[in-house]
Amino acid sequence: MMFVPGNNPGMMADAHIYGPDSIMLDLEDSVTMAEKDAARLLVHNALKSIDFGGTEMVVRINPLNTPYGKKDVEAVVKAGVDVIRMPKTETADEVRELEAEIIKVETELGCVGRTLIMAAIESALGVVNAYEIATASKRMMGIALGAEDYSANLKTQRTPGGAELLLARESIVVAARAAGIACFDTVYSNLDDMETFRKEVELIKTLGFDGKSIINPRQIEVVNEVFAPSQKAIDKALRIIAAIKEAQAKGSGVIAVNGKMVDRPVVIRAERTIALAIASGILDKEEAL
Repeated sequence: MMFVPGNNPGMMADAHIYGPDSIMLDLEDSVTMAEKDAARLLVHNALKSIDFGGTEMVVRINPLNTPYGKKDVEAVVKAGVDVIRMPKTETADEVRELEAEIIKVETELGCVGRTLIMAAIESALGVVNAYEIATASKRMMGIALGAEDYSANLKTQRTPGGAELLLARESIVVAARAAGIACFDTVYSNLDDMETFRKEVELIKTLGFDGKSIINPRQIEVVNEVFAPSQKAIDKALRIIAAIKEAQAKGSGVIAVNGKMVDRPVVIRAERTIALAIASGILDKEEAL
């Protein structure tokens, strides 16, 4: 998910060229108070006029308790945004308040249920309430960590190893999995240290995240490389799925691959590997059937 400032028309127009899975147009932290209204109009027009192809379009709005939040919701819902990202989410009530504002606009447009919600968790209270936030609305498609505000809230600072974020990361992954939604890691802002960035992506993949927020197209390739499964893992997953189909055809409940029994967790991992391979463009859907 690549962050793009909502006050930069050139960057918004070109963002999809680099091939991110998702583009998040930002109306919050990257836009000064003096530019809030102009940026809202720019983002609205960008969503309406630019062909982003199949890229998921997200807009991070300003909090609803500011003079800008509700205006942001109206503008981006009317422009057909896929997902609204809530900043600094701390309670389930905040999610429900946003959903009520979305419904007002969708009702006017005659498209109730179209707009999804993502919540950014950026404080200790948000981490404590992660599951309640994740289950506050059927529109909730994912939760994400915002590390800079979270670290400040903890009265600490970010480190290359990320020890200060470990509890938050694990809590967000567990909450997302329990709720049946996606989870996304925070940005890494030092573009001169791609080695540490890669290590961070490897860590969050190991923890179970679905993806990572990024701030520059240079980071896309690294995220894709880390998350894409190896050919060896893909071949193994295909053998497992083939064994399942063969067992089902024979009416057998016993599944074995290379003489080893295959249980449900192994099957789940195989299905995940194949899904990632398809999403990464390594494997064609028909090959997986």
